[in-house]
Amino acid sequence: MRELTQQHLTGNPWVQMTLANNINNVITELHSVLLHSDLAAAMADKPEGIERDAALSMTLGKQGHRPPWPRSAGEAASREIRQIQQLLRQAEVLVISPAAHAAVMAAATTLEPADISTLDRDRDIRVPTGLLVLPEAIVVVNRAGSLSDTRAFGWRFVTQHQILPTAQYPGVQVTTFMDRDGPVQPAGWRQAVSQARASGSPLPPLMPDGMYGMRGDACLAEESTEMMADLSERHREMQRALTHASQWRAEPVPETGEWGGGRVDDPYDDFVGRYMFAFWRLIAQGVTAASPSQDTSGVRTTAGGRDGSVPPDLDVRVIRLAAPSPRPSDPAGGEKRVYHHRWPVRMHKVRQWYPSRQEHRVIWRGPYIKGPADAPLMMGEKAYLVDS
Repeated sequence: MRELTQQHLTGNPWVQMTLANNINNVITELHSVLLHSDLAAAMADKPEGIERDAALSMTLGKQGHRPPWPRSAGEAASREIRQIQQLLRQAEVLVISPAAHAAVMAAATTLEPADISTLDRDRDIRVPTGLLVLPEAIVVVNRAGSLSDTRAFGWRFVTQHQILPTAQYPGVQVTTFMDRDGPVQPAGWRQAVSQARASGSPLPPLMPDGMYGMRGDACLAEESTEMMADLSERHREMQRALTHASQWRAEPVPETGEWGGGRVDDPYDDFVGRYMFAFWRLIAQGVTAASPSQDTSGVRTTAGGRDGSVPPDLDVRVIRLAAPSPRPSDPAGGEKRVYHHRWPVRMHKVRQWYPSRQEHRVIWRGPYIKGPADAPLMMGEKAYLVDS
């Protein structure tokens, strides 16, 4: 899939057109919201057109693009394609197991928008450049009501460039990839796939869908719980305004394409950040374990080796749930709690003792999965236990 995607990205006018259209919609709608905000009054000393610069900074700048900004959406799309090709060449490929994927999905639901800005990329992200392939596509309902499916996430480290204030921050560029042949197949998409194939420029199996910028310097790690809640609400307020600005392209949600019996509603456009944050944190905390792809060599295929097995790919690792290690606070003997489920624990603040500094520091923990590795996963925080 990676090799075919790289091959079909090169010089593909259909990919260029699709990405340019997406970029134009995002920037135009954000610009419209900023024009009706108090930004101009707050930045009276700034040059005219500050709203346009701010919109470009909040989108392309967060993705790692430095000013001067592209002159058109098509130029920005060309740059994104080059970056995606570089990502696919350099990325370590990770395939997440269904159980680990379910754990990440459950953990992502416990996160608030402001939690994402506690990300410390150097501490939390063990693989600086990666491509995470999911066991099945996630069907997402976006702010305009349309469905899309996400089959893979790619990421790499970048420097973000912001103009309000003028600053540079360590960040992570995240690219989402649709499954060209996935569960969401509206008539317009099928027609586009057919026309692209007929023109000699078939769409790649992993079709780039969106590019996001996540700040990675733990900028909110020291903020109070009250401030975090306020920032999360401000994020939602901005996203509600953007939803209103996108009503011109709103459409009814069709009754097809589901993930695990349902869809992921993403009215605040933060699902990608929540999923990736949860994934990186679970990896860093040892909730998951990576194993080489040789573990899957028992799978049979007609395109494999002489015996029908899949040839091992040393560049691919499989991410699975790991057995939890005992904690120092766990009782060594006598009466102890026996849990019969696993469940996601929300992010929360704790006072962590640092012996080297002889002081307590408030830090964020979570999300993480608690409970026996072989127990069923509960999507909520409620768990049952038996004292023995």
